[in-house]
Amino acid sequence: MTVANQKQDIYFSDFAALEQKRAASDPAWLRSLRRAAMDRFAQLGFPTTKHEEWKYTSVAPIARTPFRASREYNGPYGVATLKDGGRAYFEDCLPLIFVDGHLLRHPLMPANSVPGGVKVGSLAAALAQGSPTLEQHLGRYASYRDNAFVALNTALMEDGGLVEIPNNVVVEKPIYLFFLSLAADEPAVSHPRNLVVVGRGSQVTIIEDYTILDHRKQVYFTNAVTEVVAGENATVEYARIEQEGEGAFHVSTLQFHQARSSVVHSTSIQFGGSLVREDVGTVLDGEGCESTLNGLYVIGGRQHVDNHTTIDHAKPHCSSRELYKGVLDGHATGVFNGKIIVRQDAQKTDSKQSNKNLLLSENSVINTKPQLEIYADDVKCTHGATIGQIDPEAVFYLRSRGIGLGEARAMLTQAFATDVISKIKFQPLRDRLASELPARLAAGLGTAAGSLDSHVSTLVEEG
Repeated sequence: MTVANQKQDIYFSDFAALEQKRAASDPAWLRSLRRAAMDRFAQLGFPTTKHEEWKYTSVAPIARTPFRASREYNGPYGVATLKDGGRAYFEDCLPLIFVDGHLLRHPLMPANSVPGGVKVGSLAAALAQGSPTLEQHLGRYASYRDNAFVALNTALMEDGGLVEIPNNVVVEKPIYLFFLSLAADEPAVSHPRNLVVVGRGSQVTIIEDYTILDHRKQVYFTNAVTEVVAGENATVEYARIEQEGEGAFHVSTLQFHQARSSVVHSTSIQFGGSLVREDVGTVLDGEGCESTLNGLYVIGGRQHVDNHTTIDHAKPHCSSRELYKGVLDGHATGVFNGKIIVRQDAQKTDSKQSNKNLLLSENSVINTKPQLEIYADDVKCTHGATIGQIDPEAVFYLRSRGIGLGEARAMLTQAFATDVISKIKFQPLRDRLASELPARLAAGLGTAAGSLDSHVSTLVEEG
């Protein structure tokens, strides 16, 4: 038996313990879903670079590390402290805070702040109480059949965010799902699971944020899955921020399912982590859908970030736009694999995809692969990818205006990256990310986040 297989046995032990723990509380449909997912993980195992979808990303460090299951945080904290520490992040938002994958049981969000009919709460609580929404939607869109990490999450999920928006409701404040890792001394793993169901004609903004309290090099693993259902004529603004610690492994799947005439606008920002893999997909399953997927990855050192996206045009008269940008320094490596599928019945599809990468070091590497799979004949589809360095003519122009070389490079790099950040519509988040970007670039694109730590260091007190 290989070392990786021995470490993999830990997950089966965790599953057996979870089954026993929840035998009396989980409904039959959930027990069946967990068992099917765990069986599928046993069949798939962790992917290797021999798998085409993982050709440039080795998860061997994850497979060979004995991660223990994260435990619910029960340390002391104070109401005033939490509110003060979270103000910069959560002002004008409806926040749910999770520590190591478990809801922090803290009244930061009063119940009367949620609009009537809207449910914002813990997945664990909904599982315990029973929820028709969960039975109808959980595990229906992010498939565990061909993704070992989704299978593992589906089998071992315990907590995360559950958001239900009824028909014809406009939620004015963004719903903020904030996942904080404490990064204990021994390697730990959490499996956050989020489900967002947006009713017909409703509008909502969702922010999903993963970070760490202390950006030292503790090794931990976040394996997250989020499913978002956009009903007919619904509008969903989604922002996903990944700024994990230097020793973190982060694997995630974000899957949208769109009904007729729905609009989804998604922006993914990646700053942290040692090894990061993010799969973002959407199925345009009704006529007249609109989908926008934007992404930015800013990495340095020896970070590795892999973005896989899939836009599935299943019905006619739909449009999609995709822009992913990368800034890489040091020995960082990046992967972008973007796939657009146009089904046979999806006539009048209009789709554009672009991946642009800026390499600031001769040692940084990007592997980019935009793809089109078109089975219809009346469509407009384009894709493209660029890889380059800072334009020397632009640097010369700025220097001729009295700007130093370093400042000129920083200005051009910041402008390149800010293009994606500016597409986030919630201004406080957009401004926060834009203000953090220069410091990250000036620091050589390291994962240390001093300004972040000053905001969240009081979120959790340990004594």
